[in-house]
Amino acid sequence: MDFFVDHAVAFALVCALVAILYGILLTWWLLTRPAGSERMQEISRAVQEGAAAYLRKQYRTIAVVAIAPFLLLGFYDKLGWGAAFGFLIGALLSASAGFIGMNVAVRSNARTAEAAREGLQPAFRVAFRAGSVTGLLVVGLGLLGVAGYYWILTGWLGNTPESAVDDLLGLAFGGSLISVFARLGGGIYTKAADVGADLVGKIEAGIPEDDPRNPAVIADNVGDNVGDCAGMAADLFETYAVTAVAVMLLGIKFSGTSLWLFPLALGGVSILASVIGTLLTRVGKGQNAIINALYRSVLVATVLSAAGFIPVVMAYDGGLFSFWNLYGSALIGLGVTFLLVAITEYYTGTRWRPVKQIARASQTGHATNIIAGLAVGMQATALPVIVIATGIVGAYYVAGHALYGIGVAVMAQLSMTGLIVALDAYGPVTDNAGGIAEMADLPEAVRGITDRLDAVGNTTKAVTKGYAIGSAGLAALILFDSYTTGLHDQGLTVLFSLDNPWVIAGLFIGGLMPFLFASLAMQAVGRVGGQVVEEVRRQFRENPGIMDRTARPDYSQAIGIVTGSAIKEMLAPALIPIVIPIVVGIIKPEMLGGLLIGTIVTGLFLAIAMTSGGGAWDNAKKTIEDGLYGGKGSEAHAAAVTGDTVGDPYKDTAGPAINPMIKIANIVAILIIPVIVSIHG
Repeated sequence: MDFFVDHAVAFALVCALVAILYGILLTWWLLTRPAGSERMQEISRAVQEGAAAYLRKQYRTIAVVAIAPFLLLGFYDKLGWGAAFGFLIGALLSASAGFIGMNVAVRSNARTAEAAREGLQPAFRVAFRAGSVTGLLVVGLGLLGVAGYYWILTGWLGNTPESAVDDLLGLAFGGSLISVFARLGGGIYTKAADVGADLVGKIEAGIPEDDPRNPAVIADNVGDNVGDCAGMAADLFETYAVTAVAVMLLGIKFSGTSLWLFPLALGGVSILASVIGTLLTRVGKGQNAIINALYRSVLVATVLSAAGFIPVVMAYDGGLFSFWNLYGSALIGLGVTFLLVAITEYYTGTRWRPVKQIARASQTGHATNIIAGLAVGMQATALPVIVIATGIVGAYYVAGHALYGIGVAVMAQLSMTGLIVALDAYGPVTDNAGGIAEMADLPEAVRGITDRLDAVGNTTKAVTKGYAIGSAGLAALILFDSYTTGLHDQGLTVLFSLDNPWVIAGLFIGGLMPFLFASLAMQAVGRVGGQVVEEVRRQFRENPGIMDRTARPDYSQAIGIVTGSAIKEMLAPALIPIVIPIVVGIIKPEMLGGLLIGTIVTGLFLAIAMTSGGGAWDNAKKTIEDGLYGGKGSEAHAAAVTGDTVGDPYKDTAGPAINPMIKIANIVAILIIPVIVSIHG
């Protein structure tokens, strides 16, 4: 059993490479599938070119922004070049996970539509394997980055484990910076294009979704990929890497043990379990066959991970923690994952009461649809927060009154990231496949299959966001402890007491941050979406041949608008979790501690309400489009489209971007500890 102690880093690196190599194998398999007719390939190429152009421009902008933190980390003697180069590694790996995964997804959309000619199972196989590439790259590159950089620092450069783990904070910061920009930029892009396309196409012109006459339709399809594929990949890469580093920071405090390596071994085991889970995914029969197949793969991987954790825990038990201290905490983390997935499925799935309530409310108009959707979003916060709170208390006591138990729980939870991201990335592939089927005039039977796949994709995307947000709350709690103990370790004793007015002031400012952040993101979607609306109206007005199909719209104009505007609009909100903690920390360290807790609490509630409410609005629209309450063109449908349009920036821009915002605020707080100590010490 000592293998997992003596060779934890090597084991983690091997498992990371297994995930990456399996992702490459899946990519080869996908690219050998038939890509359909020339028209289908033409549409797919347009989406590929638009997505690649956006990401290139986004990453160039981020690269310029990243110069300042790289130099500040490197030249500041309390941090140094180890943290600076870690920052670059984290940023590059996060960007790579999103970019490669998205490129596979945009090449799989036409292949999914073509496979749908043969039936549901072949189309599902292509879409899910395309999503699996992104998921496996996220965990593979995440574990490779953390374990590999730790190995370089300790093995090649001869640093102590304590110094190496401190430098890993730079890697976490790099991943977080990319994540917050990717989430914001991709979210603004996808929802501005979607809102613009829907408002003019569906409501004003009365044409179907994905109708090739809509000048914004290609931009909409591009947005699905840069938001839900590249953006989510960067988001969960950051969550995975940051959590691993945070738990290593906790473990390094226990002298005479190797507990800081424990999260690396857990991550390696779950990667192997996730690979097996993807291999065992098959669609059965019945109305819920697709969603059941996806959840079955998660369940298989969870059970295998629980079994695989046993020898790892046996290697680290004894001394400070017993077997059940560690294994019980890990099981709690897996249980939290299962419950968060189930709860989010309940609030956003088409077969459950909340979505049906919103659809029913659409019969009486736009206002009642909005009221019902807001109510569902607010209610959807209750059970996840109870689960998270129970998990925090349970892991703490199971581990013998130790915060390390919470760290083990959240690492076990995030060890399932590979499959959870696969569920998310499956969504844009099926959405684009449906769009290609519509634009290429494929038979109704094909569109029927892609619509079934896409309806499930809406739910899995919501589930992934709920999972990411829940894990962010737990990970941020670990990071908060690293801030408080970091101050103490550097000679500054600070008490975070509720009778301290600075702590209370910090709580209020921290509570404000997610709301301010979300409002700026929502306004950005509104502004850019308005530009798309004007462009689509202009083309319909100036080129009447578009509607009678004698002329083709200029798709490039809408793509150009959202590409340029989304990049500009993402900058202001992205500065909030960087600038405000620095300013507050300089004013008073107690105030910054209060800020971090305030941000975690309100951010968790707001993010869950937005993502679950938005997902429920979207699927309520889907149920009406499937024939409920008059179907497409009815008054209920018009109200549902309005609700979906409001919910779009909720669930795909502001809500999920709060997740990296919470953690980047905590990481910035840890990184500026030397500055705070020099001012207030």
